[in-house]
Amino acid sequence: MIRIALAAILVAYLPGAMLFRLPVAERTRRASLPVEERIFWHVMISLAWSLTVVLVLAAFGAYRLERVLIGNATLVAVVVAVARTRLGYSGTAAAPTARALVPVLLVVLAAVRFFPSSEYVIGGKDPGGYINQGVLIATHGSLIIHDPEVAAIPAPVRTLFFNSHGNMEYFDNRFMGFFLQDPETGAVVGQFPHLYPASIALAYDIGGIRGALGAVGFWAVLGVVAVYLVGARLIGRPAAFAAGVLLSFNIAEVFFGGYPNTEVVMQALLFAAILACARAHQDGDAFFAPVAGVLASLLIFLRQDAPLAVGALGVAVVAAWIVDSKRPRIGFIVPLAVAAVAGWFYWSGPMRATFWRTQMVIWRAPVWAIIGGLVAAIAGIALAVRLKSLKSDGFRRAVPMASVAVLIALALYAWFLRQPGGKLTDFDAAAFRTFVGVYAFPLGMILALAGLLIVMPRRFWHDPAFMAVTAVYAAFFFYDLQIWPEHLWMARRFLPVILPATMLFAAAAALGTWERWPRGPQAIRAIVGVIVLIILGQQYRIAAAPAVSHVEFKGLVEHMDELAKRFTDRDLVIVESRDSSDVHVMGIPLAYIHGRHVLVLESPLPDKAMFETFLSDATKRYDRVFFLGGGGTDLLSPGTRASLLTIVQREAPSFIQSPWNAYRGGIRPYKVDYSLYRLEAAAVPASGFSLDIGFDDDLQVVRLGGKEVAEGRTFRWTSRQGFVTVRGLTGREREVVFTMQDGGRPASAPPAVVDVYVADAAEPLGRITVKGGFAEYRLPIPPEALKAMMTATGRQIRLVSTVWKPSQFSASTDTRDLGVMVDRVEIR
Repeated sequence: MIRIALAAILVAYLPGAMLFRLPVAERTRRASLPVEERIFWHVMISLAWSLTVVLVLAAFGAYRLERVLIGNATLVAVVVAVARTRLGYSGTAAAPTARALVPVLLVVLAAVRFFPSSEYVIGGKDPGGYINQGVLIATHGSLIIHDPEVAAIPAPVRTLFFNSHGNMEYFDNRFMGFFLQDPETGAVVGQFPHLYPASIALAYDIGGIRGALGAVGFWAVLGVVAVYLVGARLIGRPAAFAAGVLLSFNIAEVFFGGYPNTEVVMQALLFAAILACARAHQDGDAFFAPVAGVLASLLIFLRQDAPLAVGALGVAVVAAWIVDSKRPRIGFIVPLAVAAVAGWFYWSGPMRATFWRTQMVIWRAPVWAIIGGLVAAIAGIALAVRLKSLKSDGFRRAVPMASVAVLIALALYAWFLRQPGGKLTDFDAAAFRTFVGVYAFPLGMILALAGLLIVMPRRFWHDPAFMAVTAVYAAFFFYDLQIWPEHLWMARRFLPVILPATMLFAAAAALGTWERWPRGPQAIRAIVGVIVLIILGQQYRIAAAPAVSHVEFKGLVEHMDELAKRFTDRDLVIVESRDSSDVHVMGIPLAYIHGRHVLVLESPLPDKAMFETFLSDATKRYDRVFFLGGGGTDLLSPGTRASLLTIVQREAPSFIQSPWNAYRGGIRPYKVDYSLYRLEAAAVPASGFSLDIGFDDDLQVVRLGGKEVAEGRTFRWTSRQGFVTVRGLTGREREVVFTMQDGGRPASAPPAVVDVYVADAAEPLGRITVKGGFAEYRLPIPPEALKAMMTATGRQIRLVSTVWKPSQFSASTDTRDLGVMVDRVEIR
């Protein structure tokens, strides 16, 4: 614990504390800041320094925690050696007051609300990708790793696992969220920008996997404090504290405070950059100019929408220059210029695949749009220079009033009038209404719009960066969410800026901007405001209650540890295709957290002869070869033997993800359902065919449903079409026998009819009408059909079923296309 504490202090506190105390740039100005803000800057500057060091080292493949600690210790030693006794404030520092307890209370509240963190170590979605990407940096020390498992695959059988899709930017997916750049060298890079994974790498090296998972909670707490400090400067401490409490109570902040994501990281960094920008340009403190520049620069390596934030900050700085003749500080510009150059090489180099996907899928803009943006920026600077030469008083008055008028008009239009049509989707048209109805609530939005009307005209030029960033993010994301429209997934778009800004404006409307308790009529207004905020906070608290007590995927860390212990570093684990089931998401932590040898099949229908060749070679290079699956893969051939080792069926709690227009808060079970087989290259004797569907069938079914149990039997549902692989026939078989039932299909649904084919035959082997209750259904096998079943291309029984959706015939939420329940298939 002492080692962990010392490492954490050296990473997240000491470098910033020493740099903040340097006797340069009128230190007495920042020494007079409240003690809580000084401590905040110690942490933020330390994190900015440490993360920059991690990114630079990892870019050269040289990251190690020890090197970061040595670098930080060296920085501290150099500052102490240079400044010596002058590091003391010499009586110029503001003394701690009772007000310092306010952010402490927020820290405690936020920590209680956000921890313990999710156990999202599996892949499949962004959270698992971030965690595994961070662990990769920690274990491999590089942004790009060279995966020996990939490079070792012989080229003739490579298409079993990887298949180029013609993209110049990357070859294929190594895992979901990880791009394979070169199959010859095994070069792999994570899909996501590396700043947040860099913080996960530090947390992993200091506190293990629990530390890595908890990094998001640390960032979320820091984000609440950053919002409070911006609010304290803008609207006063009482209203800022109320906003921080409301933010900590809101379900979006609570859920994502424990769910690995970059939005809470952006919230912390961006609000810190806004505060530093105000300190530098509005307060005239030169020290904070490079701080603001560095914090804004780090956003380039955090998220693809960073240009919005950086551009808004730039607009605010230029606008202040026009109005108040406060020139943009060189200390702010230089870090951004350096980061822009580094960012160009970063996004066009290791992150070129992500950049391409962002450009083509998210921004939907060709390269010329970037050029257009640069031209627009140059034109904007020219316009600013022209406005600067004119009388600025009118500009000073017009900008705040025009901004508040436009924003309120847009809000009212989006709330009451905006409708889908043309290219405007329903969820984008309703984005503002969705935010109000599910996250801000009508009372919160009414207060926020009132606060906007009160604060923006009066305080715009006091904090133009906050005003500009808020306006840009609200206009952009309420126009087009740019995300899959599903709760709570879509709430991420509101998290960095829109939600905290809403809380600040709402608190300002309720409480005003006083620092001391007002008297007379103002005191009555304050009391009413407190009551209104208590009502709003109670609404948020009730809505967030399921998320507060919830740990996403609780128990998965322990379960993945148990699974990984089944294998050694001399074993190979083959995982079924992404097209088969969700089992593939377990391959990522097995490979990148636990260091096991893992390959994921490209298809649920791999070439069997090619796989026999691969397996024969793999058994010479590895002690054992395993298969992990659950959805169904047609893998077995006469030369491949599989032995079932275990079937695992567990559940982990997961928050309900519901459609954008049908929010349902609550917890549902996430099924961890897989089977583990030992594979061997060995001939299988012809001994007949009998398959227990839903038990040891993972290597002999395709396109059937997941494993289930009913009436003491294992089974799978058919859908519109599914396949059962046949092997071991002796040539004496005469009939195929199915044990099936209709699954309680209602009388109003189509009849449960199954047409049975041999592989791709045009004519069915027969038609079966399935009734209620499990029963045997027999079809004779003509000699020509049996002969076809014994060929390499005909070893499949194809089941084509009529289907029904339970959700269409009852109150069930099951939207699957269900055919019939199949318990067993035998050929006698």
